[in-house]
Amino acid sequence: MKTKRKSNIQTFRRDERRVKVGFLKEKDLRVSLRGAVIILFIHTIIPTSLHSQKPGSENDLDRRIEVFLERHRNDWHDLNVPASDGRILYDLILKNGYTKALEIGTSTGHSTIWMAWALSKTGGKLITVEIDRSRYNEALRNFEEAGLHAFIDARLGDAHRIVPELEGPFDFVFCDADKGWYKQYLIDVLPKLEIGGCFTAHNVSGRLQYGIRVFLEHLYSLPGFETTIDRTSSAGVSISYKRKSE
Repeated sequence: MKTKRKSNIQTFRRDERRVKVGFLKEKDLRVSLRGAVIILFIHTIIPTSLHSQKPGSENDLDRRIEVFLERHRNDWHDLNVPASDGRILYDLILKNGYTKALEIGTSTGHSTIWMAWALSKTGGKLITVEIDRSRYNEALRNFEEAGLHAFIDARLGDAHRIVPELEGPFDFVFCDADKGWYKQYLIDVLPKLEIGGCFTAHNVSGRLQYGIRVFLEHLYSLPGFETTIDRTSSAGVSISYKRKSE
């Protein structure tokens, strides 16, 4: 009788352990399923366009931008940069991992789109300033069509007033506005440009153009700056890295 009772007790304990293990596995499964639901919910409420991409990867946003640029490749006449210079800006941002960009002079947004495209991969964002309402409105439509509006803070107004008021800091700046004010834009932005940051300017090949010579002379005189000029296009892009504080 004792042997039979002992056997019954052992069987009961084995069954009890099985129930406990089964309960724990079921509990773990419920936790896992709950976590999966939460992750799915997060990805549902946050637009894909707000997630940064790994450089070198391609997703639906890349394909959308490529289609947009191809569709409009002959439309960028109103003070916009050529595609080759847009590519320079894109490469600079991507190579250095810049995330806090400023553009002075939006026009209808060709250069903005190239920069915002790169920033979509680094997890950054861009402030761009345009004084002309017609160009500004067209730029907004282009940003929406390209799928990049979430990465762009477009501001309508006079850059002479807006740029000095911006808090910064910035790690990348592209200047393509009134050439006679290039030097002043540089002066206004320099204190807000981070060490390792880059200040670029368009249309610098024409040294005889009003304001460009003065701008370049001041740029080359700055201590702690390394400046080169990319002449891929006839316009020319100055590329200046801030290596140390003023």
